[in-house]
Amino acid sequence: MEERRRRIVDTAIELAEEGGFEAVRLRDVAAHAGVALGTVYKRFRSKEDILVAALEREFQVVEAVVEDLSIDGESRAERAVNFFALITRHLCSRPNLARAIIKAMASGDPESAHKVAGFQTRLTAMLGQVIGGDDAADCVDFRTSFLLQQVWFSALVGWMGGLHDEETAVEQMRFAAHSVLAG
Repeated sequence: MEERRRRIVDTAIELAEEGGFEAVRLRDVAAHAGVALGTVYKRFRSKEDILVAALEREFQVVEAVVEDLSIDGESRAERAVNFFALITRHLCSRPNLARAIIKAMASGDPESAHKVAGFQTRLTAMLGQVIGGDDAADCVDFRTSFLLQQVWFSALVGWMGGLHDEETAVEQMRFAAHSVLAG
């Protein structure tokens, strides 16, 4: 990642960790990153766009963790639950940042939508690998993985809005995974 872009994303992450979505004002990002406001706008179209870039950075960490760990489980459903528990706890460990990222993803910002879709595709593919394990007979199609990650996103939106805690989001995924992957 280019140096100025990295500084902008780092600064947005810091501001979001301190004050959530509302704290990520482009003028403040520019000032704290030590760049001109025009520099921010050359690289990002909106704060949603910057926060989606922060999601990308966080997801790289998750990919590395999942690559290094073997997601255990006796069944496809249990591997899916363990995967979602891992990434939910990672994301929610920094709640202000997580809420800001989820809000940016859910904003419907047309400029960021293709980046969000790319993240969802990567997450779906990773989930398919985790669920399928090494056994081709356990393979799960892309649509099933996509459906589960959509349920996960919905659970995160509920967590973001204060409807439930992160453990309830994991329990919702347990129910969804066992329902979708039964049999």
